[in-house]
Amino acid sequence: MKQELIQKKLRNKFLKQGVKMVSPDTIFFSNKTKIGKNVSIEPYVVFIGNVVLKNNITIKSFSHLEDVKVENDVSIGPYARLRPGSILGAGAKVGNFVEVKKSKIGKNSKVNHLSYIGDSKLGKSVNIGAGTITCNYDGVKKSKTIIKDKVFVGSNTSLVAPLTIGEKSVVGAGSVITRKVNKKSLVLTRAKQVEIKNYKRKK
Repeated sequence: MKQELIQKKLRNKFLKQGVKMVSPDTIFFSNKTKIGKNVSIEPYVVFIGNVVLKNNITIKSFSHLEDVKVENDVSIGPYARLRPGSILGAGAKVGNFVEVKKSKIGKNSKVNHLSYIGDSKLGKSVNIGAGTITCNYDGVKKSKTIIKDKVFVGSNTSLVAPLTIGEKSVVGAGSVITRKVNKKSLVLTRAKQVEIKNYKRKK
């Protein structure tokens, strides 16, 4: 009952502040949540710990934010998980089924779908393709991935830390990248496609 009263008080506080909520009863705040102007929150969103939201932010349904800072003009979710120590720069976008842990997503950078970004620093205007993961843990220690400005990472890519990708580089889809990539480079690791014509399976 006590928790219900606390949540009701917090919801009313943010509604009076001008926060737009589609279904307030489904949104759960922490006492440390701070929200700026022109913020919209869709149903079933959870805030834990010290979450700071600035202005002009949309958080879509079923997203989970814990100890994160979000700058202006950012879109989050649906089904996004932002873990402690993450910072989303102005104009960034974190889409559906994306997990971000202890990472900075730079200004106007996009991680639109089905990706894991951990212990990483993304520069400005970076595009992360669907299914990309940062391989930050080798079973003993965590390592960092640094992706510089205007890098394009193709879908279904594994970035094996420690790793730095230079600015304005392109990573081909389906790659496993293990070594430093110089700026303005195209890098890819892909097995040669083999086709056997008129193939018949054994019975």
